[in-house]
Amino acid sequence: MQLGTVLSCHARYRPNRLAVIHEDFRLTFRQFNDRVNRLANALIGAGIRKGDKAVCILSNCLEILELYWAVAKIGAVAVPLSPLLAAGALARLIRHSDSAMVFISSDLGTDREALRNDLPSLGQDRYVVVGGASQGGTTYDDFVGDHPSTEPPEVAIDDHDALMIIYSSGTTGDPKGIVLTHYARAMYCTLYASAWRMTPESISLHTGSLVFNGAFMTLLPSFFLGGTYVLHRQFDPEATLAAIERERITHLVLVPSQIVALLECATRAPERLASLQAFISLGATLHLRHKVSLKSLLPDRFYEMYGLAEGFMTILDKSDPPEKLGSVGTPPPFFEMRIVDETGRVVPVRTVGEIVGRGPILMKGYYGRPDLTEQAVVDGWLHSGDLGYLDEDGYLFLVDRKKDMIKSGGVSVFPRDIEEVIVRHPAVAEAAVFGIPDDKWGETPVAAVALCATQTITADELRTWINANVSARFQRVSDVQILETFPRNAAGKTLKRALQQQYLAAREA
Repeated sequence: MQLGTVLSCHARYRPNRLAVIHEDFRLTFRQFNDRVNRLANALIGAGIRKGDKAVCILSNCLEILELYWAVAKIGAVAVPLSPLLAAGALARLIRHSDSAMVFISSDLGTDREALRNDLPSLGQDRYVVVGGASQGGTTYDDFVGDHPSTEPPEVAIDDHDALMIIYSSGTTGDPKGIVLTHYARAMYCTLYASAWRMTPESISLHTGSLVFNGAFMTLLPSFFLGGTYVLHRQFDPEATLAAIERERITHLVLVPSQIVALLECATRAPERLASLQAFISLGATLHLRHKVSLKSLLPDRFYEMYGLAEGFMTILDKSDPPEKLGSVGTPPPFFEMRIVDETGRVVPVRTVGEIVGRGPILMKGYYGRPDLTEQAVVDGWLHSGDLGYLDEDGYLFLVDRKKDMIKSGGVSVFPRDIEEVIVRHPAVAEAAVFGIPDDKWGETPVAAVALCATQTITADELRTWINANVSARFQRVSDVQILETFPRNAAGKTLKRALQQQYLAAREA
């Protein structure tokens, strides 16, 4: 299950197949493998050995793809971190992960200098700068230099050796580094290839951040099968549509905010999407209104995945019955799922409880935090922190995150229920509901809304409409805030906590 052998295999037996398309690069498996080998040998030359951690703080680029495969070949561990994090947060996670080398974008500028000042134990030669002049450290091209393109020396790698540490949180709270093994990532190759009906002829497009775990849902199966992987530097609706047409993309994965932007794109047309075989939504729940739009636009091609990087997933398959569209599907083979109460007991059908699950992609644990690992994984079952229920057929319906639930007048209010109502309004593109303190009720819901490009409505008008259409009085919102954009993390997820803090700060100003 040594993941690094996947690339070597295709370079040997299918050397001339197109592996990677990124901007001006169109690389065959032989060409891409040669580049990866040069980096792998450079890492060894710099003293990086099995188990050593290499941080990458990079936007989407060819170099981050090369780094992922290079560390896999030599038994090192990749630690992808979001370039959106501040220098202090980055330094904290680099220290926490015990990383020995940092690959960092030249675009970070002054933050790069602040980062070095925060990490005096890492010498200047431990920084490799990607995309421009080094300004302290070594450029990527100089680091790789004239190292050979031959395969690096073999390393004994066990199935359960760490391959990657994915940080689930980098700005607040306890850092949680999710340790994923070669075995877990190999399961991504096979399980997702099967789920998305991928083949060696598949052409996958990825436009979201490669430091986000959702990127690996198509990245790994594409390389495993010997398909073609198209990487964009960032998401742009028109560029995405153009790439689908030009490259005949078969598989596309997007987060809900990107899907909404694509649906709102004026040049969207079914014929531009004709080559797609799988349109996959993940990272957050997609509202039912948008699912219906996608199913109409792309019949028999829509998938939705619910999952945690820690190691559990369900899939709403393109062939699932229409009446299940409001769900996030069922666990695939080799996975199990339960809904439990606060004591850990399984609850009856259609009763809301915590989603727990287990399967072959389960994390090794949280790096350096056995206490948090024991809280998250109990008797082999991963506790998600998400609330949901199962219907009579075993389909999972998400309710909300435990931490997002609003307590109003002693009643549990689930923001997602209100959001599903709000996005039914024709003027609304996106909605996010959060709670704020209230003297009378304890908490009260507030809605942040982004409008469709051609629509106008006042906050008061929208609040009146929402409160007339929610199903219960306790779901009525006390205020509506109309925003041009929502704060998001590297994965494109809406940051409700940031919305809440911004709203409270504005109210107090």
